[in-house]
Amino acid sequence: VLNDVCFSLEKGKTLALVGPSGGGKTSICHLIPRFYFLDENGGEILIDDKDISRYTLDSLRRHVGIVQQDVFLFGGTIKENILYGKPDATEEELKEAALKANILDYINTLPDGWDTQIGERGARLSGGQKQRISIARIFLKNPEFLILDEATSALDNATEYLIQDALNELAKGRTCIIVAHRLSTIKNADIIAVVENGKIVEMGTHEQL
Repeated sequence: VLNDVCFSLEKGKTLALVGPSGGGKTSICHLIPRFYFLDENGGEILIDDKDISRYTLDSLRRHVGIVQQDVFLFGGTIKENILYGKPDATEEELKEAALKANILDYINTLPDGWDTQIGERGARLSGGQKQRISIARIFLKNPEFLILDEATSALDNATEYLIQDALNELAKGRTCIIVAHRLSTIKNADIIAVVENGKIVEMGTHEQL
């Protein structure tokens, strides 16, 4: 799928991946937490100069947070779904994560509040509400490395605006890879890579490209 893809990203910087659908952007993202494994002699991915295959999966994934277009929520309550990011979190940490994700006010309007059942895969929630719960989960997890894979592309403009604020807050101080089509989402990235047919065909800042 990917051929001769090479880049480096400094700690705390943001890389945006852009390009046509099917070009390999999500595949790059999925290699980092080892959802896919590299072929033998298929290159290497290093974090802190150490090949990721030498980290345990638990150790690696504990430091990576992912927000995707298709959010996976579990049947259960809002509280249970957010706590998935950090099962031993305090009530205060839970509320702070929900506040940062712009979902706390909504939770407070519900008759059952935090104990509201969301249905299988969040069937009782809108797309924007599901996204904000997944963002709250990542705030609670507090990972050093963040992957945003088309996190707002399925939302209407008004909802995207709200969620983009939460994502901008989430990205502060973290090393980020963002996959997006909208210019507003990627123009502030430190570096932008154009991915086509499994290759990086161009790389630079927004102004350079």
